[in-house]
Amino acid sequence: MTVPRIRSMKRGTGADPIVMVTAYDCPGAAAADAAGVDIVLVGDSLGMVVLGHEDTLQVSIEEMAHHVRAVSRARPKALVVADLPWMTYHLGAKDAVRNAATLVRAGAQAVKLEGGRRRVAVIKALVGAEIPVMGHLGLTPQSINAMGGFKVQARHPGAAEELGEDARALEDAGCFSIVLEGIPDVVAAAVTDSIGIPTIGIGAGAHCDGQVLVYHDLLGMTAGDSPKFVRKYADLRQVAVDALKAFCSDVREGRFPTSDESYHGSN
Repeated sequence: MTVPRIRSMKRGTGADPIVMVTAYDCPGAAAADAAGVDIVLVGDSLGMVVLGHEDTLQVSIEEMAHHVRAVSRARPKALVVADLPWMTYHLGAKDAVRNAATLVRAGAQAVKLEGGRRRVAVIKALVGAEIPVMGHLGLTPQSINAMGGFKVQARHPGAAEELGEDARALEDAGCFSIVLEGIPDVVAAAVTDSIGIPTIGIGAGAHCDGQVLVYHDLLGMTAGDSPKFVRKYADLRQVAVDALKAFCSDVREGRFPTSDESYHGSN
């Protein structure tokens, strides 16, 4: 999978919907790739899903590069996209290009950043450095403090119009696709129809050109309530707990290891 191919995958032209899944390590990337996903996103959501933080703001560029390297070792056929974490592109183009290059050297084929028209100069600099860029609009987790929490965005006509203008600006700046997160389905549909690059939705309805979910969410590996838009395709957390309980019981009751599971010396 390549950036030009993803750019061409508009459902309106008859293309199949894009499937994107997050992954943060080699086994996860290998599983996602074996399943046939189009894009593996090494998301800064790893801060919450893997590292235990309450938001994504704690993730550093060094941590992102570490996980990108792990994902790239799976040698996926899928396109590998990596998030630029908070404050790695907010201070200007020079910082953005340097930090994006760190992720590319680690194995990413493209980077993703959050925000609308204010990011145009940075996006142009990245594209000028031949680093492909995926945009991200709507509920942007790196703006959680400014937004007052994880809340649905663009509910009102004025905000929806602003989001559409942002999407067109990102396309003009050179983005090859845009993630739309946490917005009403009618707004996502209007944005998708108004631009020539594909949209990838998460909590944005069914009209986007593709969909993305977090690996751990769709496999049921996370505890607690999930967002409305998450569909759990398995309950691997319970499978893991049950297996570990069985191991604990077998050890304590003397059922593990057996003779067949032990090495024996010669007489």
